Amino acid sequence: MSSLAQDARLLLDEVMQFIYREARYQDDHAYDEWEALWTDDGVYWIPANGEGGDPEKEMSIIYDNRSRISMRIRQFHTGKRFSQTPQSRLRRVVSNVEILKHEGSEMLVTSNAMVFESSVRGDVVWASRNEYILRREGESLRMARKKVVLVNNETALYSMAFLI
Repeated sequence: MSSLAQDARLLLDEVMQFIYREARYQDDHAYDEWEALWTDDGVYWIPANGEGGDPEKEMSIIYDNRSRISMRIRQFHTGKRFSQTPQSRLRRVVSNVEILKHEGSEMLVTSNAMVFESSVRGDVVWASRNEYILRREGESLRMARKKVVLVNNETALYSMAFLI
Protein backbone atom coordinates (compact mmCIF):
# COMPACT_ATOMS: atom_id res chain seq x y z
CA MET A 1 0.00 0.00 0.00
CA SER A 2 1.40 3.39 -0.96
CA SER A 3 1.91 6.00 1.74
CA LEU A 4 -0.79 8.18 0.09
CA ALA A 5 -3.29 5.31 0.24
CA GLN A 6 -2.24 4.54 3.80
CA ASP A 7 -2.72 8.20 4.81
CA ALA A 8 -6.18 8.20 3.20
CA ARG A 9 -7.10 5.03 5.11
CA LEU A 10 -5.86 6.47 8.41
CA LEU A 11 -7.89 9.63 7.82
CA LEU A 12 -11.03 7.63 7.01
CA ASP A 13 -10.51 5.58 10.19
CA GLU A 14 -10.20 8.80 12.23
CA VAL A 15 -13.36 10.21 10.64
CA MET A 16 -15.31 7.00 11.27
CA GLN A 17 -14.22 6.92 14.92
CA PHE A 18 -15.36 10.54 15.28
CA ILE A 19 -18.79 9.78 13.80
CA TYR A 20 -19.17 6.61 15.89
CA ARG A 21 -18.26 8.60 19.04
CA GLU A 22 -20.84 11.25 18.15
CA ALA A 23 -23.49 8.52 17.70
CA ARG A 24 -22.61 6.97 21.07
CA TYR A 25 -22.89 10.35 22.82
CA GLN A 26 -26.31 10.88 21.27
CA ASP A 27 -27.56 7.38 22.11
CA ASP A 28 -26.32 7.71 25.70
CA HIS A 29 -27.82 11.23 26.08
CA ALA A 30 -24.28 12.47 26.80
CA TYR A 31 -25.14 15.90 25.47
CA ASP A 32 -22.30 17.82 27.13
CA GLU A 33 -19.81 15.53 25.41
CA TRP A 34 -21.79 15.82 22.16
CA GLU A 35 -21.78 19.60 22.41
CA ALA A 36 -18.00 19.60 22.89
CA LEU A 37 -17.64 18.06 19.41
CA TRP A 38 -18.82 21.32 17.78
CA THR A 39 -16.76 24.23 16.50
CA ASP A 40 -17.59 27.71 17.79
CA ASP A 41 -19.33 28.51 14.47
CA GLY A 42 -21.15 25.16 14.17
CA VAL A 43 -24.52 24.79 12.42
CA TYR A 44 -26.94 21.90 13.01
CA TRP A 45 -29.59 21.50 10.31
CA ILE A 46 -32.44 19.05 9.81
CA PRO A 47 -34.35 20.15 6.69
CA ALA A 48 -38.06 19.59 6.23
CA ASN A 49 -39.48 18.49 2.88
CA GLY A 50 -36.67 16.77 1.04
CA GLU A 51 -33.02 17.68 0.77
CA GLY A 52 -33.57 21.24 1.93
CA GLY A 53 -32.96 24.36 -0.07
CA ASP A 54 -31.91 27.57 1.62
CA PRO A 55 -32.52 27.13 5.36
CA GLU A 56 -32.73 30.91 5.72
CA LYS A 57 -35.80 30.94 3.43
CA GLU A 58 -37.43 27.52 3.87
CA MET A 59 -38.87 25.69 6.84
CA SER A 60 -36.57 23.33 8.73
CA ILE A 61 -37.17 20.84 11.50
CA ILE A 62 -34.04 22.21 13.20
CA TYR A 63 -31.72 24.96 12.02
CA ASP A 64 -29.48 25.90 14.93
CA ASN A 65 -26.38 27.98 15.18
CA ARG A 66 -23.84 27.30 17.93
CA SER A 67 -25.67 29.44 20.48
CA ARG A 68 -28.95 27.59 19.89
CA ILE A 69 -27.18 24.21 20.17
CA SER A 70 -25.93 25.26 23.62
CA MET A 71 -29.40 26.43 24.61
CA ARG A 72 -30.92 23.05 23.64
CA ILE A 73 -28.35 21.30 25.84
CA ARG A 74 -29.15 23.59 28.77
CA GLN A 75 -32.86 22.83 28.27
CA PHE A 76 -32.17 19.09 28.47
CA HIS A 77 -30.39 19.66 31.79
CA THR A 78 -33.37 21.47 33.37
CA GLY A 79 -35.29 18.20 33.63
CA LYS A 80 -38.32 20.01 32.24
CA ARG A 81 -38.30 18.35 28.83
CA PHE A 82 -41.44 16.41 29.63
CA SER A 83 -41.57 14.82 26.18
CA GLN A 84 -38.43 12.99 27.28
CA THR A 85 -39.68 11.81 30.68
CA PRO A 86 -38.59 9.10 30.83
CA GLN A 87 -35.82 9.51 28.26
CA SER A 88 -36.15 7.58 25.04
CA ARG A 89 -33.90 4.58 24.75
CA LEU A 90 -31.83 5.03 21.59
CA ARG A 91 -29.50 2.95 19.49
CA ARG A 92 -28.21 3.79 16.07
CA VAL A 93 -26.32 2.06 13.32
CA VAL A 94 -24.04 4.23 11.21
CA SER A 95 -22.73 3.09 7.83
CA ASN A 96 -21.47 4.18 4.43
CA VAL A 97 -19.03 6.74 5.82
CA GLU A 98 -17.29 8.55 2.96
CA ILE A 99 -14.99 11.53 2.71
CA LEU A 100 -16.27 13.37 -0.36
CA LYS A 101 -13.94 16.35 -0.27
CA HIS A 102 -10.87 17.33 1.73
CA GLU A 103 -9.41 20.80 1.43
CA GLY A 104 -7.06 22.23 4.00
CA SER A 105 -8.42 21.71 7.51
CA GLU A 106 -12.00 20.89 6.39
CA MET A 107 -13.66 17.76 5.04
CA LEU A 108 -17.08 17.06 3.59
CA VAL A 109 -18.18 13.69 4.97
CA THR A 110 -21.40 11.71 4.51
CA SER A 111 -22.87 8.71 6.26
CA ASN A 112 -26.17 6.87 6.61
CA ALA A 113 -27.85 6.17 9.93
CA MET A 114 -30.74 4.17 11.32
CA VAL A 115 -31.88 5.25 14.78
CA PHE A 116 -34.16 3.04 16.84
CA GLU A 117 -36.09 4.99 19.46
CA SER A 118 -38.09 3.25 22.18
CA SER A 119 -40.26 5.56 24.25
CA VAL A 120 -43.53 5.57 26.17
CA ARG A 121 -45.38 6.40 22.95
CA GLY A 122 -43.94 3.35 21.20
CA ASP A 123 -41.05 2.42 18.95
CA VAL A 124 -39.92 4.51 15.99
CA VAL A 125 -37.19 3.98 13.41
CA TRP A 126 -35.57 7.08 11.98
CA ALA A 127 -33.47 6.73 8.81
CA SER A 128 -31.20 9.51 7.57
CA ARG A 129 -28.36 10.57 5.37
CA ASN A 130 -25.99 12.73 7.38
CA GLU A 131 -23.67 15.29 5.89
CA TYR A 132 -20.85 16.75 7.95
CA ILE A 133 -18.29 19.44 7.53
CA LEU A 134 -15.52 18.33 9.86
CA ARG A 135 -12.72 20.70 10.70
CA ARG A 136 -9.37 19.87 12.21
CA GLU A 137 -8.66 22.08 15.21
CA GLY A 138 -5.26 21.24 16.61
CA GLU A 139 -5.07 17.46 16.84
CA SER A 140 -8.87 16.94 16.97
CA LEU A 141 -11.73 16.83 14.51
CA ARG A 142 -14.78 18.94 15.31
CA MET A 143 -18.16 19.44 13.60
CA ALA A 144 -18.55 22.76 11.80
CA ARG A 145 -21.82 21.63 10.27
CA LYS A 146 -24.14 18.67 10.49
CA LYS A 147 -27.07 18.22 8.14
CA VAL A 148 -29.45 15.34 8.84
CA VAL A 149 -31.77 14.51 5.93
CA LEU A 150 -34.50 12.25 7.28
CA VAL A 151 -35.73 9.81 4.66
CA ASN A 152 -39.38 10.50 5.53
CA ASN A 153 -39.14 14.24 6.23
CA GLU A 154 -41.94 15.02 3.75
CA THR A 155 -44.53 13.27 5.93
CA ALA A 156 -45.90 14.00 9.39
CA LEU A 157 -43.21 13.09 11.91
CA TYR A 158 -43.28 12.17 15.56
CA SER A 159 -41.81 14.79 17.81
CA MET A 160 -38.07 14.39 18.11
CA ALA A 161 -37.42 15.28 21.71
CA PHE A 162 -33.87 13.95 21.44
CA LEU A 163 -31.06 15.11 19.20
CA ILE A 164 -30.87 12.95 16.10
